[in-house]
Amino acid sequence: MEARKVKIDSAKGQEARLAAMLVQVSSQYESSIHIEYGTKTVNAKSIMGMMSLGLKNGDEIEVTAEGSDAAEALDGIEKYLTNKKG
Repeated sequence: MEARKVKIDSAKGQEARLAAMLVQVSSQYESSIHIEYGTKTVNAKSIMGMMSLGLKNGDEIEVTAEGSDAAEALDGIEKYLTNKKG
């Protein structure tokens, strides 16, 4: 299992859109991916779970991934949440 802390630096708009898009990004990977924020940990591929976190710009989360493409998944999610290029 791999883990990474990510600070959301995104101009993605409303929290509902951020959650929905994060589910889409996470669903591209085979690995099991979870997001931890505060005292909650949810499946990053679950829209209901992601919505329950209420994530917004500036929040710091921990992303964990386990599976054959775990490192790639963490890179993709971090790139999405931080607007990194490349």
